[in-house]
Amino acid sequence: MTQPAIFFAEVNERQGLFHRRAILLGAFAGIGISALGARLAYLQLFQTQRYEKLAVSNQFNFKLAPAPRGVIVDRNGAVLAANRPNFRLMVARDKGSDTEGVLKSLANFVPLDDARQRRLLKDIHNAPKRAPVPVMEDMSWEQFSAINVRAPELPGVTADVGEVRVYPHGGAFAHVIGYVAKVNREDIDDTPNPEPIMLHPGFRIGKQGVEKALDAALRGRAGAHKVEVDANGREVGHDVDGDIPAVPGDEVQLTLDVDIQNRALEVFGEESGGAVMMDCRNGDILCMSSAPSFDANRFVRGLTGPEYRALAGYERKPLLDKCLTGLYPPGSTFKTMTALAILNAGIDPEARVSCGGGMNFGGRYFHCHKRGGHGSQNLHEAIKNSCDTYFYSMSLRVGPDRIAQAARAFGLGQTFDIGIPGQKKGTVPDPAWKKRYFSKNEAQQPWWPGENLSYAIGQGYLQVNALQLAVMTARLANGLKALNPRLIKSVGGKERPKGSDGPDLPFPTDHIERVRAGMAAVTDQAQGGTAWRNSQLGLGDILMAGKTGTAQVRNYDSGGSRGKGGTWGLRDHGLFVAFAPIDAPRYAIAVIVQHGMGGGAAAAPRAREIMRTALLKDPELMSRIQKPVPMPPLVADPELDTVPAVSNVERPV
Repeated sequence: MTQPAIFFAEVNERQGLFHRRAILLGAFAGIGISALGARLAYLQLFQTQRYEKLAVSNQFNFKLAPAPRGVIVDRNGAVLAANRPNFRLMVARDKGSDTEGVLKSLANFVPLDDARQRRLLKDIHNAPKRAPVPVMEDMSWEQFSAINVRAPELPGVTADVGEVRVYPHGGAFAHVIGYVAKVNREDIDDTPNPEPIMLHPGFRIGKQGVEKALDAALRGRAGAHKVEVDANGREVGHDVDGDIPAVPGDEVQLTLDVDIQNRALEVFGEESGGAVMMDCRNGDILCMSSAPSFDANRFVRGLTGPEYRALAGYERKPLLDKCLTGLYPPGSTFKTMTALAILNAGIDPEARVSCGGGMNFGGRYFHCHKRGGHGSQNLHEAIKNSCDTYFYSMSLRVGPDRIAQAARAFGLGQTFDIGIPGQKKGTVPDPAWKKRYFSKNEAQQPWWPGENLSYAIGQGYLQVNALQLAVMTARLANGLKALNPRLIKSVGGKERPKGSDGPDLPFPTDHIERVRAGMAAVTDQAQGGTAWRNSQLGLGDILMAGKTGTAQVRNYDSGGSRGKGGTWGLRDHGLFVAFAPIDAPRYAIAVIVQHGMGGGAAAAPRAREIMRTALLKDPELMSRIQKPVPMPPLVADPELDTVPAVSNVERPV
């Protein structure tokens, strides 16, 4: 039997190959173990702090917290917009949560009808996961505590305390200050590089007026709360010591006066219109009231559809700012500008025009407001009596360009940098403007001489707002400077430029003084001006100068009643501009009563009451008002040729 042969050479070769492989694998394993050991040592010795932070970040999260919004105050420091605590309810969607069931459970504690639940359910599903969606603001303490007690049974529900904007004076400042509201998709899309805080359910953004214009300064810088979370990211605790404090927004101080503004809204009552008062010395706006107004606090909470439609559909337009956005013909208040144009044209102010109740021109009879006529009138008397016929006649000599030049020099047809949006420029027409306006209709481009007559008395294409009329009156009262209005006094303690830094008026002071003398006669009982009955201040020797105006809203040539009993929307507007005191002008005011039928009857009494409020608040003028009336001189008895002795005996009043 043959024995197998053993080939030692082959065995040795296989054994050597095995050893080489074993050594190679061992070397690789050694290198790997050494690398892992080195890496572990590096992480343990040199990266300890980094991974400690990462571990903590897995345990803790930071939740953004809005900063307290900056306070808005009036010129004396009275609060116009502030913040107050707010119990709010929020719901967040989480994995496996029954959001619909949660909302039905919440309806047992807070008012949530079926329609509102459906809207909230849609909002919650559209929101990112675990992002809280506001369900209710301003909960009562009973509602807040009832939900917090049942918090473990309501997954994703949070009831906490935040801050909500509050406007202590309701609608008095609504058009000027505006309001804040929740951020919507348009706000985010319109903001380049939007901040993450804008997605916070408690964050509010300015939507109108000062709140919108100075939103960046008012919102401050957001902070953060340090919260402990579980493995699923749910909040389980709060590390107060780790919070990052928010930086409150800047305080904004306005030039408005809370008492004057409230009084203005009060005297308008149910009427529609606007009132603007300015300081004739520095251009500060003390009052800018639009009536009727709306309660800005309701917009913060959020209006229902029917509530908004009721406001938007009301014929007196409470949402429209009638001081900045509303445009009206200035009526006879504009005769002050026509008077300046007459003087600037070199026409003798003593030149007379006979008024018999109107004048014929171009085949049409232009009526004066006094159908019986004013008789012979010079410039002073024409302003006092508001004689249309005088200004009709003089407008043909002056022409539209000079009238437009005077109007623009005194602020009409302009917008002013007062710090808030919404101003409409209006129209101060002239031949060049008309040619541009009717660029597509050649037949309408020429300026016809008959248009001068309407222009001279503040009608025709002329359109202004209440702020422009106030600027016009303040510049007339100042007599030297082209004052600019100022609404924002300071932001964060830094004062804004004053309105008195403007250029000089391009009219001789004696021309302006003649116009002012005519305005003084308007309110003078002895001279029987058009407004003397409703413009007496009753403050001693402090008197007010002014100019009435009635602006037509339709043509009466075809008939129709101008009486107060007619349809409200077809009545004439009533206007009044004034300044006081006459001897040392300090305050100027413009009042427009929409469809108020007559400046003397509708606008002048309201201007008087607002002016009285401003004068009685002025310490310097109060000392003048309270000064005792000097005793009249004693007259000698002609029979005795002696002065009667002063008796100490009390006399009955």
